[in-house]
Amino acid sequence: MLRAISIIFFSCGIPLWGLFPQATLAEELAAPPPGLWDSNLHPEKPDLSGLRAIRFLTEDDDPPLNFALSDGSIAGFNVDIARAICGELQVGCTIQARRWDTIADSLLTGKGDAVVASMAATTSVRQKLDFTQPYYKTPARFVALRGASLPDISAAGLARRKIGAIAGSAHLAYLEAFFSLAAISTYPDAGALREALRRRDIDVLFGDGLALAIWLSGESSADCCVFVGGPYTESKYFGEGVGIAVRKEDAELRRALDWALARLWSRAVYSEIFLKNFPINFYRD
Repeated sequence: MLRAISIIFFSCGIPLWGLFPQATLAEELAAPPPGLWDSNLHPEKPDLSGLRAIRFLTEDDDPPLNFALSDGSIAGFNVDIARAICGELQVGCTIQARRWDTIADSLLTGKGDAVVASMAATTSVRQKLDFTQPYYKTPARFVALRGASLPDISAAGLARRKIGAIAGSAHLAYLEAFFSLAAISTYPDAGALREALRRRDIDVLFGDGLALAIWLSGESSADCCVFVGGPYTESKYFGEGVGIAVRKEDAELRRALDWALARLWSRAVYSEIFLKNFPINFYRD
């Protein structure tokens, strides 16, 4: 699980995203995940006559995606998405926290209607649950020291350069497949990898863009580093993205959720939520 603090920018008491036109917000600031929704498609509104409320399940210890506040309420990107969906569908909404190891069973046994907790749609999970279209991806990114002099961020440009990745990770497999001319070093975990970059043992590191964005925006990075190149979103290595999980028999609910997500994107509501929770954008430099 990721550990960080969700950051919201304000200016004179007004949320920063309220100061920008929606088009500017979507195009220049948020730059939401590419290829998730086709703006040329206009899906038909599903029949919502039988939908009165949605009981979302999440967890409360994975900031900034979903986490508990001091008053016991739940916040985060996934939670904001769930609430916006209910607003778009004009239905009631509850969001309940469950332990991660019980969340799928809670859905299957009827304790909720949908899981919005960054659950990966793996082959084994799809045997039990269905998913909406993905509403975010976790691309891979390169990170370098701020002000570092680097060539073009490409296989040819990074040939013979020192690149670090976590041992056994999909990011290492990607480097070995497409950046084989680089000098690749492996590290046991994210902390060791980031420290290697600080010590200049490597020229760049390669890892999970979302986790790196959280680190870059936090105090522990001390503003040392920046994204360079990318993003890299090849599904074979980095997955197909994160959707909302529902029971297989709830096809009508899944269609309603997909319709609402597409609407949130088209009206730039998604962009506002994205910027609120991810002040350093993991899809842009």
